Amino acid sequence: MKIVVLSRNPNLYSTKRLIEAGKNRNHEMLIVDHTKCDIIIEKKKPAIRYKHELLKDVDAVIPRIGASVTFFGTAVVRQFEMMKVFTAVESQALMRSRDKLRSLQVLSRAGLGLPKTVFTNYSKNVEDVIEDVGGTPLVIKLLEGTQGLGVVLAETDTAATSVLEAFNGLKARVIAQEFVKEAKGADIRVFVVDGVVVGAMKRQGKEGEFRSNLHRGGSAEIIKLSIDEENAALKAARVMGLGVAGVDLLQSARGPLILEVNSSPGLEGIEAATGIDIAGKIIHYIERHAE
Repeated sequence: MKIVVLSRNPNLYSTKRLIEAGKNRNHEMLIVDHTKCDIIIEKKKPAIRYKHELLKDVDAVIPRIGASVTFFGTAVVRQFEMMKVFTAVESQALMRSRDKLRSLQVLSRAGLGLPKTVFTNYSKNVEDVIEDVGGTPLVIKLLEGTQGLGVVLAETDTAATSVLEAFNGLKARVIAQEFVKEAKGADIRVFVVDGVVVGAMKRQGKEGEFRSNLHRGGSAEIIKLSIDEENAALKAARVMGLGVAGVDLLQSARGPLILEVNSSPGLEGIEAATGIDIAGKIIHYIERHAE
């Protein structure tokens, strides 16, 4: 097959691994920078131009769309769908996953466990927000933040009030979320491909850091999921409509709590922690579904 990886950086670990895994299965692999594509819209003749040439005879695409270019990247994925090309992550699911508030609403409606979360329209009644998530400490997150950026732990009412007021003054969209103490600064990343858990790791924040993101200096180790954790991750990926997903969850006294469902999860941390060929699993998924 001819498989396109939509990526702005050919040197990223995830991009290189997908190319390698595809070539190992004798597929023609092509890296396309989605930000440099031209979308050609014409009656019954949708097309994409890249580097002065039309992209033709593509069997499947693997979107690796960064959060900062979600709008245009999703438009490119949608165009491929109009061209009847199979995509490992559908455009609608990609958009849904990037809207953190919408994601939480979808997950909540499905009956999945979540940290208690409050979102307001720049409310001046920040005391009510603090009370509604169960008091301090609490976590404040920018809706557009990624990789742990734009996430603040407010340990006192005074700190929470000043941070919320500052974000509101900047017209920055944030959510306030309960701080799950028993998680002890750790979370679990579950990698789901085609409705199956293909790998899971526990990420622990470095000393004095409540964020467990590996980009923030956290560590990771392989973990065996409980039945509840596995079922929660699978259901989260399913209700979000994602064939490939990284589901982040917390271990709490009331069971697994979903933090986020990622549509372009990185491969480096999970492959290093588990020793599993996750990139190969994604290629197999495409082989099963692409016409």
